[in-house]
Amino acid sequence: MGRVSSRLPSTPPPAAGRGAPGGDGAPAALRVAAQALAAVVAGYLAMAVTAGLGLWAAGAADLPGGFAAVLAAVVVMAAGGQVEIAGSAGSFAGTQGELTAMPLTVTLVGALVTGAVFLRPLRHHAVARTGDLAARAAAVTVLWLAVLAGLSAAARHDFPLSLDVGDPEEPLTDLFGELLDATDPTVGFRTLVGPTLGYGLLWILGVLLVALLVSRRSPLPARVLRHQEAVRPAASAMLLLLLAYVAVGLVIGLVVAATKGHAAETFAVLLLGLPNVSWLALGVGIGGSWEGRVDGPFGLPMPQLLDAVLRGGDGPDLSTVDLSSLAAQDGRAWWLLPVAAVLVLAAAFVAAVRSPARFRPWHHALHLGAAFALTMLAVAPLTLVEARFGLSILGIGDLAALGGEVVLRPDVWRTVGFALLWGLVAGFLAGLLATRVRHWGQVPSGAAGPAGEPGEEKTEPGKG
Repeated sequence: MGRVSSRLPSTPPPAAGRGAPGGDGAPAALRVAAQALAAVVAGYLAMAVTAGLGLWAAGAADLPGGFAAVLAAVVVMAAGGQVEIAGSAGSFAGTQGELTAMPLTVTLVGALVTGAVFLRPLRHHAVARTGDLAARAAAVTVLWLAVLAGLSAAARHDFPLSLDVGDPEEPLTDLFGELLDATDPTVGFRTLVGPTLGYGLLWILGVLLVALLVSRRSPLPARVLRHQEAVRPAASAMLLLLLAYVAVGLVIGLVVAATKGHAAETFAVLLLGLPNVSWLALGVGIGGSWEGRVDGPFGLPMPQLLDAVLRGGDGPDLSTVDLSSLAAQDGRAWWLLPVAAVLVLAAAFVAAVRSPARFRPWHHALHLGAAFALTMLAVAPLTLVEARFGLSILGIGDLAALGGEVVLRPDVWRTVGFALLWGLVAGFLAGLLATRVRHWGQVPSGAAGPAGEPGEEKTEPGKG
């Protein structure tokens, strides 16, 4: 009998999924598409439920046939879209308005759900290929923008606006109707599709990037894996800080709803704009500032303290919203300072403990200073509010009885500067405190190694 060789073939068979016959390339692509669709559907569904409950609490369910359109508009705005307000009031009169605001509760819920579902299929991988991550992100992005375009088309409606003001026996239409052919005006909203898709693209890419940065167990491409120990602990700590402020605001809101009355209005604020107020409190607490004004009978749901400061300006000047101006209205506003100190230091300590033990306090200071500054650079502009509405006659002026303006703009660079300073100090102090605590993934000295020998103090890779 001849000898039978036990050597393996010198040329391995083609790998499945890379163009080989019978490979699983197509099923893998379908699986990625299905996972992307799950992330998009879950994100939009969470946003729609949150926005719907908030609008219901605000009384929007009683709108004449426009609840679905208003719901679509709120979801579009939460995803970074822009909505235009316009209307008419006969041949010689018109209504004008603008609204720039993000319902950040809806935004936050959508971002958390979308990011979590996007990362879920990756949790069992040690390292992710750049091409695989790019394909997954591209699939989510395309589907997200497609749904956003559909919602933008649905987010349009016109409402009649009654001009009954003052004496109900003499509505404004009777006063101006014969002369100006003015009728009860209508006000409606439309989505600006181009800017909406542009900002929506930035929104979803930002969500996916932040999700990868803050997740301590999701894989990263090998080229950037070495940077995760410096980036991920600080990034996840900043997310915890933002969520902690939202949690504190939620507790305060629930107490107010239970003890002060107006529960429906309070729940509307919680379900639509809680982070708008909570993250403003964070910025003010560290020394940042906002400026704005509230004129006319209209306003946005906001704490009475903030409304009082915004209405306290002289003439056209904007009021400054900072720690001193809030405390001038209510001395309890000074509590924002110690609350910020405790929560920022706690976040810095979490970041330091999750970092490798070899990092020194000055490393933690640099990491947290940069992370906190970038966080406020991203968060502060999201709190921008600009809302105006008025009725003009013959294109001249606005009627004060029906005009209104709400403006709230962050002083971004002042807030970012204070965030950098606070991050440097808190990171250094946390680094000193963390030297006495076992770090995340650290093996204690003296523990037996694989061969029974005393182990050395080390940090497991990938646990930054």
